[in-house]
Parts: sequence; structure tokens; C-alpha cells
Amino acid sequence: MTQVASPAPVLTRFGAVVRAARDARPLTSLSGDQLAMGLSGLCLVHCLASTILFASIASVGVAFDNHLFHEVGLIIAIGFALVTLVSGVLSHGYMMPFAVGSFGLGMMAGALSRPHDGSEVLATMIGVAVVALGHDLNRRARH
Repeated sequence: MTQVASPAPVLTRFGAVVRAARDARPLTSLSGDQLAMGLSGLCLVHCLASTILFASIASVGVAFDNHLFHEVGLIIAIGFALVTLVSGVLSHGYMMPFAVGSFGLGMMAGALSRPHDGSEVLATMIGVAVVALGHDLNRRARH
């Protein structure tokens, strides 16, 4: 006799997805640090994707070789850092998240002055990761 699979496992998985969606927090309830960490992740994706794109299509690299985009991104990162990391120091009193985040911003700023030989991408990605670490330390210190 052939047995037919029960639909119960599918319904159980669907129920878990529905519960997870129902219990998820809306975007407006994210803290500034969580939003900044998400933007740091998007920055990392941008760095990796543009490096792969430029390596595969060398002629496109000249069209996107505009420092203004990266300078504006750095200004936005500094703005988020000022708002979230400084408010974190004022609320929990720990300087470490601010120091780590500031060091990462310095690495990102220093990467702007590097030649476009791939080292600036690596320096930017490391700086972004350090800034994200500062935001994570800040988020943990608040709780």
C-alpha cells in the first residue's frame, strides 16, 4: 500500500512563517543603531558588487569613478554616527562604542584618499565593518 504524505509539515512551516511575520517589528520600531547597521550592510554589498562589476566590465569603471557618491555616503555615515553613538554615550555612559565607531569612520575617510587599485575597497569595507561593530556595541550597551 502506498502512503501519501500528510500536509501537516507544510502547514506547520506555513504557520511558523505566519507567526514570524505577525511577531516581526515594523521598520519604525528599529533603533538608530539597527538602522545604521543595516545601512552598513548595504554599503558592504555596494562595495562588493561594484568591485565585481568593475572587474568584469573595465570600461564601465570610468563612468562610475565619481568621488561625490562616496563622499556623500561618508557624510551620511557620520550623521548616523553622531546621532546614534553620541546619544548612546549620553544614555549609557560607555565611550567604547563611540570610539570603535569613530575609528571605523576614520578608516572610511582615509579610504577616500587611496588610489583606485582595489585597496580603497578593502579599506572601506573594513571601516564599514568596524562602524557596524560600534553600532552593535552601542545597541548592546543600551539593553
